[in-house]
This record gives sequence, structure tokens and C-alpha cells, in this order.
Amino acid sequence: MERRSFLSAALAAPLASAAAIVPGQKPRLRSAICAYSYRDALAKKTMSYEDVVKAAVDNNVDGLDMTVYWFPSTQDSFLIPLRGTAYRNGVDIYSISVRTNMCQPTPELRDKELADVKKWVDVAAKLGAGHIRVFGGTVPKGRSEDDAAAWVVDVLSRGAEYAGKSGVILGLENHGGITARSERIVDIVKRVNSPWAQVNLDTGNFDRDAYSQIGVILPYTANVQFKTEIRVEQGRREESDWDRLTKMLATGGYRGYMALEYEAKEDPKTAMPRLLAKLNQLARKYSG
Repeated sequence: MERRSFLSAALAAPLASAAAIVPGQKPRLRSAICAYSYRDALAKKTMSYEDVVKAAVDNNVDGLDMTVYWFPSTQDSFLIPLRGTAYRNGVDIYSISVRTNMCQPTPELRDKELADVKKWVDVAAKLGAGHIRVFGGTVPKGRSEDDAAAWVVDVLSRGAEYAGKSGVILGLENHGGITARSERIVDIVKRVNSPWAQVNLDTGNFDRDAYSQIGVILPYTANVQFKTEIRVEQGRREESDWDRLTKMLATGGYRGYMALEYEAKEDPKTAMPRLLAKLNQLARKYSG
């Protein structure tokens, strides 16, 4: 088979299923840092994105999920040197995290949202990232969830079509609003039915029955963000059982990153090294 034909067949194969994970496959788990963990320092400019790369090296993690909120620019003058810094340090900028709201009631507003998604796809491609965390958004007052889900499907479908041309996956996060429940997330991803539209699993975002809901969206998951707390029932948080979560990923055949997104009160300078050491240990324990 010619190389071009082979690549076309490989890209088309996943279209038969909306799932991101092949059932029964051997897991492959890698640790990562979500830049949002250093949000205060990045916002105050006491820490740069190059410093985040250094933190990955210092803590012996493989990847970075670069939250873009504090990017000084989206020009090549910033993006290309950052990509080079990561490469020279053996760190993979595998994902960027952006804000979106796809629950837009008019075609014009959805087109505007799509244009923003396309902009970030281009940024991800320049950084060498194969994944973008996106939000579904909030159902507008007076409109039904079914209507809003259809709008998300519209934007996500067209966004995935564009993203796929650069080999970038759009990961729809469980982030409240239209994505508050696992069943709705799976419904949206199945309706989009593209290998370039999957799920970004945030382990701390479900407001109840977290482990059960995580199990529902796991087969569609392309990236995982680990939190230190989890909700087992509405209004009650408890310490997240990372061993249980990692075992779920491994049993489910997940291959990819487990990115620490730190939000607790302790200073990340002291908390992150301890938590990342634990994440590294779990990745080795359960990875194939």
C-alpha cells in the first residue's frame, strides 16, 4: 500500500466509532502538569511558560497541558521558541486548554465561536500539541438543554473537521453547564462521531457520583486532568482516590497523559513536587 493511501486509511479507521479507547488494549500512562496549577504566578508574571517547562523537568514528568489564559501572544515570536524550549528539554507540549462556549443560539454566534476554535487549533499545531481542552458552555436562560446540545454538536462537528486536518483532537470537558452529566457528554460526542472530537476528563468536576460518571465517559476520553478532591455527592467533597482512578484508566485501556491540575490552598511550590511524585508512581504502577 502506498504511504498516502495507508495514512488515509489510518485516519479514517476511527470514524466507525465515537469511542477514543480500544476495549481491552494494553494501557500506557504518562504524567503531566497542567499549567493552570501555576495560575497565580503566571498571572502575576512571576513565572513564565518557559518556567513551566522547567517545572516539568524538575519533577520528572513527560508532558505539559498548557492553559493559554496567560499567553503573552499567539504570534510565532512566542509560540515557536516555547516549542523549541520544550523539545530541547525532552518535554511534550501535548495539549493546550482554552475557554469556549458552544451553547450559542444563533448561526452567527456559532460561527464566531467556531472561528475562535480554529484560531486555537492553529496555535496548538504550531506548538506541536495534539489535543485542545474545550468547554461546551452554559444553557441560555429560557432555552432547553436539548436545543443547547444541538448547538454544541454543530460547533464541535465543524471544529473537529478543521482540527482533524492538523491532527488535533478537541477534548470536550465535563465542566458543568451542558456538560454537567456524563450521559449528555457521551450523547454529544456520539452525535459528532469524529475521531477528532473526544472527551477531556476532569476528575474533580462532576458534582455527584463522580467515580460512576467518570466510568461512563472514560471510553471517550483523550486526556485526563487529575484533581486532589472529588465529589461523591452534591455539596460534599473528599480526597480523590488517585489509585482507584488510575486503576480505572488502566483497566479501561487508556493510553495518554494524566495531568495534575492543582487547585488546593497549599502553595504549589511545595505541593506540586509531592503530588507529581505520587502521580509518577501510579503511572508506573498501572502502565503497560
